[in-house]
Amino acid sequence: MNIALIGAGIIGVTTAYELATDGHQVTVFERCGAVAEEASFATGGLISPSCQPPWTGAPTARRVLRQWWNPLHAQHLGPRLGARQLGWMWRWLRAARTDAQTTQRESLLALARYSLQRQQRLRSDLALDYEHSTGCLVMLRDADDLARAQAMQAWWREVGLPFHELGPEQTRRLEPGLNPDTDFAGALLLPEDEAGNCRQFAMLMRNEALRLKAQFEFQTTVTSIEPGQRVTLHTRDARGQSQQRTFDACVVCAGAPSVDLLRPLGIKLPLMGVHGYSVSAQVREPLNAPRSAVWDAQRQVSISRLGQRIRVAGGFELGHASDDKRTAALRELYQVLQDWFPGAATLSSGVQEWKGSQAMLPDAPPLIGASGAPGIWLNLGHGSSGWALSCGSARALADGLSGRAPEIDLGGYGIERYR
Repeated sequence: MNIALIGAGIIGVTTAYELATDGHQVTVFERCGAVAEEASFATGGLISPSCQPPWTGAPTARRVLRQWWNPLHAQHLGPRLGARQLGWMWRWLRAARTDAQTTQRESLLALARYSLQRQQRLRSDLALDYEHSTGCLVMLRDADDLARAQAMQAWWREVGLPFHELGPEQTRRLEPGLNPDTDFAGALLLPEDEAGNCRQFAMLMRNEALRLKAQFEFQTTVTSIEPGQRVTLHTRDARGQSQQRTFDACVVCAGAPSVDLLRPLGIKLPLMGVHGYSVSAQVREPLNAPRSAVWDAQRQVSISRLGQRIRVAGGFELGHASDDKRTAALRELYQVLQDWFPGAATLSSGVQEWKGSQAMLPDAPPLIGASGAPGIWLNLGHGSSGWALSCGSARALADGLSGRAPEIDLGGYGIERYR
């Protein structure tokens, strides 16, 4: 089949590769000048099946809501909240309280584990060389964190996820760079989890897709889609020239802009761009830096070791402009780094501060599969878990489009839940 794909973030690039692997002729349209230039550019790097999903469940919702009204937190509601944002928040809170939340969490866990296995296989089979590390420590600051962790541990035991409970001394032996002046209650070691450089991986996968004859058209915006037995795309390039192209099928992986493309087709999605932050800096002293990944359960902030760099990431922000980097949000990331690994990074120069919008659905699971409009397929709405779910989502979408049963059950990931 001759397939168009809209969007060259981590979801789009991995989907292009999987479709090309199946022998399809793939053309990727991307409005930026390279792959992974927007939501996938400087993600936290954490690939954590154990912590899926990060923003659902009543306890998490209550904690985020308390922080949202505090301007000093990376989780914050801004002055630009409109009816659409408030409506999305209402659906998000309602989803956190439903009985279906447990089923969704188990489904996301299965997809995350499948995705990590697929990524590991690609890394091995294709000899991909990108920054990555194995294992994650969930840091528990106090007794309240320990109490909240009990419910998560019970669920991990139920679904068979490996983890180890550690006291402070055991934790410091695993991560000797931890701040000796920071007291904490304990930690959970998640040996299956990984951290990796999302953008590096996306660039490598683009090269693999090119090797399989996929085509990438950068600085090209898809302005509209006409579904049918032959799908028509209207595009506009950087010079303002318009073009009309036809394909056998089209896969939409364009994140938040997908809403405007799909609405004229009668597909109305509660997809919202939620902003997050990251700070990346060179390792100053390897002995003081983390060996792999650390997750601050209370602050909802990750610290990842990516080669000779450290990346600190977090935030859950609505109602702010995309180019408005709040000083308070960035300050919290620096503070978390100082709490756990002071002196580990060079912060006097060469620091990259990033803010990105990640398209999220209110009930957490992404949409993977046919859209209901002839010839239009969807692989979007992964939110902050795009990196963790990308390889599995791509393989499952490619299987479905090729007429095969995916290796993982996609019940709950279809468009029918929004009809």
